Amino acid sequence: MAAAHAKSAEVLVIGTGAVGGFYGAKLAQSGARVSVLCRSDYSAVKAGGIHIKSPQGDFTFRPKQVLQSLDEYRGNPDYILVTLKVLPQIDVARLIEKSVKPGTSVVLLQNGVGIEEPVARALPDTEIISGLAFVCLQRSGPGQIHHQCYGRLALGTYPAGSSEKVEKLCRLFAGADIPCLPEQDIIAARWRKLVWNAPFNPISVLSGGVTTAQILALPDTREMAEKIMAEVCLVARACGHPLEADIIPKNIQATEKMAPYKTSMLQDYTAGRPMEIEAILGAPLRMAKQHGLVTPYLEMTYSLMKLAERHLEEKKHFKASLVDFFGKKAAPPGNN
Repeated sequence: MAAAHAKSAEVLVIGTGAVGGFYGAKLAQSGARVSVLCRSDYSAVKAGGIHIKSPQGDFTFRPKQVLQSLDEYRGNPDYILVTLKVLPQIDVARLIEKSVKPGTSVVLLQNGVGIEEPVARALPDTEIISGLAFVCLQRSGPGQIHHQCYGRLALGTYPAGSSEKVEKLCRLFAGADIPCLPEQDIIAARWRKLVWNAPFNPISVLSGGVTTAQILALPDTREMAEKIMAEVCLVARACGHPLEADIIPKNIQATEKMAPYKTSMLQDYTAGRPMEIEAILGAPLRMAKQHGLVTPYLEMTYSLMKLAERHLEEKKHFKASLVDFFGKKAAPPGNN
């Protein structure tokens, strides 16, 4: 499957969860030399690689370098593939700046809108490639990824257009059976994806952990999803990126055809991890206010998600206080 043009491609993946592990593995299948930065899964990946269960065929990805810290990295990456969650506490540019070399392109394969500008401002001499993944993935265990369906990518130079590096990266992914074409207006593509992310991710959390199929099965939540979609389209238009008139019914129809899926935000909430509330809801809501738009469904959903986030943090602090009080080995009374 490896192609001749891939032989010189050196890739460093930052954030080797489900998305980073899967797409890093696909680049390796296409012949690229792929190193990964791991935190929680470091020991498992170092010992046995990343095991991927997929309808395209199960396989194991063994990275060139498995890193706990970027200080350990030895190489001059052609691409730094950033697949971290978009969270306020993560400064992507500061994290990767020492690994950026002349000729390195930074690929932000992340959710949300407005994510590129801070990185582009901090790294003015570096090509920023913005990317979107349309895929259903789940991290099923340390070094274990379950690919359920889809996998298409959209890549484009920020703020617009394409480049030789974008086209090469698209060819690499295509060499591993990942549909990937250069996107001339990647910002509009981000708004298109947000039309899906903004309703389904938070509703899955706020409704107690339901799947996409369950959201659409109930008329009230189906209508709520459509209302949020309509508000995202309204903000996108105000920001200079009008979307297709039929984008809402197309998203609904495509979701109905999917296998029932627990969204990435729901997976994060269930695991007690931080959620991408600001990138998916906060950013478009702030843009709406800048343009004087009234978006009650976005505002309500954002407020409820912030409350859910606060509740999650309180639960974590409570559990930590129990451990501190009773000791790490002693269980609190009445817990058996």
